[in-house]
Amino acid sequence: MHPLDAADTAAVCSGRSGWAGPAVAEALAHAPLDAIDTEYPHDVHAVESPDSVPVPSEQHPVFFGCYDWHSAVHSHWALVRQLRLFEDHPDETAIVRSIDDRLTDATVAREVAYFDEHESFEKPYGWAWLLHLAAELRRWDDERADRWSGTLEPLEARVVDLVEGEFLPQNRAFRVGTHGNTAFALHCVLDYARSVGNGSLESAVVDTSLRLFEDDTDYPVEYEPLGWDFLSPALTEADLLRRILDREAFTTWVERFFPEVTDAPYSDLLSPVGLDDDSGGVALHLVGLNLSKAWAMAGLADTLGDHRYAGPFERAAQDHAAAGIDHAFTDDYAGSHWLSSFVLYLLTRNEGGIAPA
Repeated sequence: MHPLDAADTAAVCSGRSGWAGPAVAEALAHAPLDAIDTEYPHDVHAVESPDSVPVPSEQHPVFFGCYDWHSAVHSHWALVRQLRLFEDHPDETAIVRSIDDRLTDATVAREVAYFDEHESFEKPYGWAWLLHLAAELRRWDDERADRWSGTLEPLEARVVDLVEGEFLPQNRAFRVGTHGNTAFALHCVLDYARSVGNGSLESAVVDTSLRLFEDDTDYPVEYEPLGWDFLSPALTEADLLRRILDREAFTTWVERFFPEVTDAPYSDLLSPVGLDDDSGGVALHLVGLNLSKAWAMAGLADTLGDHRYAGPFERAAQDHAAAGIDHAFTDDYAGSHWLSSFVLYLLTRNEGGIAPA
């Protein structure tokens, strides 16, 4: 039996991990700790000639594991966040040794050099998670975090520059359920800016978010999910706007966006996506979809308070959490290399760094 199998869904959706003991911490660390050092299999996007087959650890000596760069980044985020939040983590020594081995001035310089030559690499999803990692290191009052943060700073600064110059000025939003989702990246950058006290970046993200999303109404939720989504475009957008608008303005906005959340077609959002017990491969994106919908709806319920939508969102968040956790701890590498990060995001969404007050 997995240690999260019997977890109370209300506790899970509270976004606070005080109820979780060492067995939960060990379960959350197992897959990312293994995967960040696993170079192959690896996703290679382009091979320019027979002599140019890229070697992941040469191109990305920090973030070469976990099948792809962004998964390696958010797996590091997950491990660092666990060290900050779980006292006496059972895998603390292994996590620290693993990160120390890769995160050096020289390896970070090579990561920066790659971005200098490939400015659109991992735009915007990987950029968003890199800033989440940087913010997590800044939030943790610990000598190791200070050291890692200082080492990572050149890459953090490079990504901030790219966000400001190549992402925030965009003229249209990508409302997709995969890596290109604009709202998800914006909410990660916003959380980063607030965590590190970057007021100018925060203002720029707010301006971009309102320009792209404030006037949206009657979202066509009947198109969700599309293919192998791991985000709900509708809920991800709402999760962004709740960070920006005050409660009264957000209530007005959400009533236009979801005219009646308990009626079709909007009520379809409240039902988890079903999976077979033997689902694997890219279908495991739908496990991530249930988890990300859970954290979005739990956050919406928190923000809406006594509004009539809050109860349905809260209940649906718990249903989605149960459905997601039920399949998240898979032995299939297609899911195991990234799903633990999504579980941790849900379990700890109210413990700083994610939509901070």
